[in-house]
Amino acid sequence: MKKINLKNILKKTFKNKKKINKKKKKIVKKKKTKLIKKKIEIKKVKKKINKSATNLKQNQENIKISKSSEQKPEIKKIKIQPSEKKEYKIKDYVVYPKHGVGQITDVKKINIGGIDVETYILKFEKDKANGMVPVNKQLHLRPLASVNQVNKCISILKSKPKIKRSMWSRRAQEYELKISSGKIYDLAEVVRDLNKGDDLMIDQSYSERQLFEKAYERLSAEFQIILELSLEDTKKKLDKALKRNLEKQNLKITEKVENNPKNDLVGEPVE
Repeated sequence: MKKINLKNILKKTFKNKKKINKKKKKIVKKKKTKLIKKKIEIKKVKKKINKSATNLKQNQENIKISKSSEQKPEIKKIKIQPSEKKEYKIKDYVVYPKHGVGQITDVKKINIGGIDVETYILKFEKDKANGMVPVNKQLHLRPLASVNQVNKCISILKSKPKIKRSMWSRRAQEYELKISSGKIYDLAEVVRDLNKGDDLMIDQSYSERQLFEKAYERLSAEFQIILELSLEDTKKKLDKALKRNLEKQNLKITEKVENNPKNDLVGEPVE
């Protein structure tokens, strides 16, 4: 049997205890350092919040001071609006894109919101309505087309229609924009593209007819004034270019020839 040394056993036990104590101390230290770091971070965040709050207060105070110190500018009411040179005279015919051909009946100063505005007063015979356009916005108006432009429009009406294969809703929007533009060539293009002639097999929708009639009436109204013709004669000229209502026109000619008696013919007496 071996002899048991008490000294050795005691030494080993004490060594183990020391090791455990050291480990515990290390863990406690780590925890303490973590807590200290967290506290420092919280303090930093609080300082930042306090700084931002103080800055906001200072800014608000500065704004208040500036507002109070600033003098309010005096608002001067404009009694008369600066007017441009008049391009049109009374009794002149002009084209207003939204309504078509109109005649300037008068030039008046109208008070709008305490401001005197010089305006053209337009009369639209077709709509039986009056309109007002300020002289400053006379760029929206355009003069009547020339005879050369009318001839070009007739050549457009005689040409082949250019119909796109897109949806009708898109085409209708394009036609509406062309009509509201007030340009005579655009109106001629719309009339040409929507014209169905004497072809009764082709059905025309209500919206198509409406757009066609709108463009056709505006074009005929302008043609009538430029060419100094009656409404019937201008429509005949347009229909001839579009090859519309040819049968009706032929019937009218034949009726006139039949109604004229032979006795009305003036000539030399036969011996």
